[in-house]
Amino acid sequence: QVHLVESGGGLVQVGDSLRLSCVVSGRTFEMTNMGWLRQAPGKDREFLAAIAWKGGNTHYADSTKGRFTISRDNARNTVYLQMENLKSEDTAVYYCAATTSPGPVQLVLPGDFESWGRGTQVTAAS
Repeated sequence: QVHLVESGGGLVQVGDSLRLSCVVSGRTFEMTNMGWLRQAPGKDREFLAAIAWKGGNTHYADSTKGRFTISRDNARNTVYLQMENLKSEDTAVYYCAATTSPGPVQLVLPGDFESWGRGTQVTAAS
């Protein structure tokens, strides 16, 4: 089991950039892929991006390609989500998640994630 703690959220202006961090602890050697998802009020949880913990391959939702970048620093046990040109519709709670399920990162589904952080609020206001 792994423990995930997100940080970096806050109130920003539309058009601003923001970088979220997720520090991972515990049985990290069992992790295969990690991801970022978000949930806006009244909406379902939405997959944003995933990264292979060991190889670093990435996978993005179509809605985030070009604006969001996922990366990881294994030495720091940290995964990042860099977000550019934030829009009001990006307002949500952002979650970091991890899975031990085998398989390439391109095939990760939201239901594959077994461990979740508590989330960090991002609010983009005009």
